[in-house]
Amino acid sequence: MNIYLDSFRTFFHIGLFTIGGGYAMIPLIEAEVVEKRQWVNKEDFLDLMAVAQSCPGIFAVNISIFIGYKLRGTRGSLTCALGTILPSFLIILGIALFFQQFRDNAWVERIFKGIRPAVVALIAAPVFKMGKSARVTLTNIWIPVLAALLIWQFGVSPIYVIILAGLGGFLYGHFIQPHEN
Repeated sequence: MNIYLDSFRTFFHIGLFTIGGGYAMIPLIEAEVVEKRQWVNKEDFLDLMAVAQSCPGIFAVNISIFIGYKLRGTRGSLTCALGTILPSFLIILGIALFFQQFRDNAWVERIFKGIRPAVVALIAAPVFKMGKSARVTLTNIWIPVLAALLIWQFGVSPIYVIILAGLGGFLYGHFIQPHEN
C-alpha cells in the first residue's frame, strides 16, 4: 500500500474520532503507529512525544509531523499533518455553519457536559501509561509532581520547567550518576 495514503488515512481517522485534543489522541496514535503498524518503536515514540510537547504549536500536529518525517521526510510530515488537521477543520467549519441554530439547545449542552469527564479520563490514561514507560517510580515521582505544581499552582512557564528538568538531568548524569556505579 502507498505509505502516504496509509499515513494520511491513519491520522485522519485518529483526528476524526478523537474528542479532547492532542493529549486525548496519544493512546490512539500509539496504538496505530507503535503497536499496529510498527512505524516507530516505543522508545522512539516517547522521544517524539517529548520533542512534540516541547515545541510550540498543537501537540497532535507536532507529533504527526515528527512521525511523518521519520517515515518519509518532509512529504511524510506534510501528509501526516494534513491528515491530523483536516478532520478538525471540517468539523469546526460544519459547527460554525450551524452553531447559531443549536447554541441554546439543552440536549447539546447536556451532551457536552457528559463528554467533559470522559475527555479527562482520555487524557489521564496516557499520562499513567507514559509514567510507566518513562520509569517513574516512588523514588522519582516527585519530579513530575513538582513540575505539575510549578506550572499549575505557581504559573511557571512550561518552557522554564523543561529547561530546568533538562539541566537537572544533565547535572545528575554528569556528576551524580558516575559516582553511583
